[in-house]
Amino acid sequence: MSGSESVIRQPFVIGNLPRVLFGAGRLCELPAIARDFGRRVLLVTGGRSLRETPRWPQLLAELRAAGMDCADLTVDTEPSPQLIDAAVAAWRGEGIELVVGIGGGSVLDAAKAVAGLLPCSTSVMDYLEGVGRQLPYHGPSLPYIAVPTTAGTGSEATKNAVLSVRGPDGFKKSFRHDCLVPRYAVVDPDLLRSCPQALIAANGMDALTQLLESYVSQRASPFTDALAVSGLAAARDGLIPWYERGPEAGAARAAMAYAALLSGINLAQAGLGSVHGLASPLGAFFPVPHGVVCGSLVAVATEVNIAALKQRARSHPSLGKYAHAGRLLGGDNGLSDDAARERLVEVLADWTQRLALPRLGAYGVTAAAFDAIIAGCRGSSMQTNPIVLENAEIREILRART
Repeated sequence: MSGSESVIRQPFVIGNLPRVLFGAGRLCELPAIARDFGRRVLLVTGGRSLRETPRWPQLLAELRAAGMDCADLTVDTEPSPQLIDAAVAAWRGEGIELVVGIGGGSVLDAAKAVAGLLPCSTSVMDYLEGVGRQLPYHGPSLPYIAVPTTAGTGSEATKNAVLSVRGPDGFKKSFRHDCLVPRYAVVDPDLLRSCPQALIAANGMDALTQLLESYVSQRASPFTDALAVSGLAAARDGLIPWYERGPEAGAARAAMAYAALLSGINLAQAGLGSVHGLASPLGAFFPVPHGVVCGSLVAVATEVNIAALKQRARSHPSLGKYAHAGRLLGGDNGLSDDAARERLVEVLADWTQRLALPRLGAYGVTAAAFDAIIAGCRGSSMQTNPIVLENAEIREILRART
C-alpha cells in the first residue's frame, strides 16, 4: 500500500454543506432560487452596506417581480440572544416561509438563528452551547439562503450561529445544528466592492486563520486538507492586493471570497484552534472585533504552537503541515521544514503589520484580565488545536499582543 492510499483510507465524516453558487453576478439568480421556497421572505441585512446602494431597491424590485412578498430586518451589531428572540417574536405568525441573510458574518449568523427558531416557540438561550438550558435542538428550521457581502467568517457554509453578550459576565457561544446549514450559499465577489480597508484586513485574516487552524486541527482529514491548501493559496494571492486596491483588485476580491468560503467549510468539518479559542472570551469581555483578534494573534499563536509541538510532540503531523503552509505562503518550495516554519511565522507577522491590525490593548485588554481570558478559552476550538497548550503558553500569546 502506498503512502497516499494509507492517507486516503483515513476515516472521516463530511457534514451537511449548502448548494454553492459562486461567481461575479450570481446575486441576480437569488429571486429565482427564493421563489422555489415560497412567497413570503424575510430579508436580513446590515444597517448600511447594502441598503445605501442602488443594489438594494433593485433587488427588492427583482424579488417582487418574481412574486415574492418581502419583509426585512436590520442587524447592525454582533447578534445577541436578546436580538434573536426579539426578531423571532416580531416575525413569528407572519407567514415567513424563507429567510435570506445578505451581509457580513454577524448578519448571516443572525439570519441563520432566526430561521432556526421561527418554527419554534422557545428562546435561543435554550440551545446555546455552554450556557442556558443546553437543550437539544431538533429543528425544523425554515429554509435559509446566505449571501455574504464580506470575505472572512465563512458563515455561509456553516451550521452554527455565533451569539454574544458582552461585558464582565459576557459570553460568545454557538447555536449549532445541521438543520441550520443554509440551503444555498450565493457567493458573489461583486458584493465585496464596498468593503472598507479595515474590514478587508480583519475579515481576511479571519479567513486565513480559519484555513490554517483547520489545516492543523486534530480533526483534519484529507478532504479538509485539500480545501485548506487551496484556500491558503487564494488568500496568499488575494488579501494584500485587495487591501492595497491595486490593478488586480477585482481578481483579488474573487480570490478572497473563495478563500472565505473554503474557510467556512473547513471550520465546520475540522474545527479550529487556539486563536479562535481565545477569540471567544476576548470578544465577550472586550469590544474587540473577531477578525481583529484573529489577525492580531495568528502569528504569535502559530509560533507558540510550533514550539510546543517541537518540545512535546516532535513526530506530530501538524509540524509538517506548518512547514508546507510556510512554503506556500512564503513562495519558496526549497525551504527546509524548520526554515519553512520560520517563514510562516514571518509572513503572518508581516501581514499583521501591513494590514494595520491593532494590538489587544487598544480595546482595553490588560494583563489583569489574562486569568479570566485563559479560563474562558478552553471551548470547542481550543480542543481541536494540534496540541494542548499550557496556561503559561496561552499567557505568552496574550502578552505578546497586548
